[in-house]
Amino acid sequence: MRLTRGLPVLILLSSFAFAAPNDESAIKRRPKVREVPTFRADSNLVLVPVTVLDRKGAVVEGLSAESFVVLQDSAPQKIASFGEQDIPVSVGIVLDTSGSMQRSIGRAKDALRAFIGRANPADEMGLLTVSTRPGEDFGFTSDLNSIPERLLTTGAGGSTALIDTIYAAIQQSRSAHNGRRALFVISDGMDNHSRYSKAELMSAALEADLQIYCLSIYDPPLTRKPIELQEERSGVALLEELARRTGGVALVAHGEGDISRAAARIGRIMRDQYLIGYLPEGVDNSGKWHSIQVTLKPSGVKAWARSGFYGH
Repeated sequence: MRLTRGLPVLILLSSFAFAAPNDESAIKRRPKVREVPTFRADSNLVLVPVTVLDRKGAVVEGLSAESFVVLQDSAPQKIASFGEQDIPVSVGIVLDTSGSMQRSIGRAKDALRAFIGRANPADEMGLLTVSTRPGEDFGFTSDLNSIPERLLTTGAGGSTALIDTIYAAIQQSRSAHNGRRALFVISDGMDNHSRYSKAELMSAALEADLQIYCLSIYDPPLTRKPIELQEERSGVALLEELARRTGGVALVAHGEGDISRAAARIGRIMRDQYLIGYLPEGVDNSGKWHSIQVTLKPSGVKAWARSGFYGH
């Protein structure tokens, strides 16, 4: 038996703006259930964690299975199992400490502390820093307070091997102890010193059973040249695409207070998800891509889920 997981896709900017009808009475809610579904061992179940937001970007909890519609390759699927989850997660943290973060390194550290403040007591975390090459891999630890302590004397400098460091963090995640794994990247997205290509990173990320959450710090000085601004915007786009394709969250933060709030929001969204399970038909071992689409029957809310998975 092989267990296939689908992961959610969510790209958020500093504001949330999608049209929603005024009639929100159709939302069916029930008391919050913090149970992870159990499944038959003889089933090739696809698991799809789903994040639901209202029109203001707030997490919506307490929905029932009847509120969701799941399509695979455009065909409706019957939901076999459903629940809300807040289970321990192993988080690989990628903190950009390269020269391009000179103006933002202090705020990036504050964002990391805000994110850790949202952690589950049973979580574990590892840390890799970004500079000319990936920083030292300390491995995963359940002593979460030790993570910021490692950075007390760390400043910003050197070239930026961001893609190489995220790639290394994906490999590091294989040593995680919790069943659920994720990466949290804090960076301006710029890269000028990586050996791996963007395509190689995306391939490794899609093959890994994890979600990647990105906090893009976009706060260029007024003196920055147009070509440099274009490079920074491209960096933000890279992190957004990485989150979208792996099923994580991408937030863009600008001001000082916005960075810590955004990090805490990512921590909250990482915790509060629905877990939908269904039994697909026609999934073979050819490695074919199967699309997934999750929508909601209630008005005023929107579901975000990974766009698909490879058959195994």
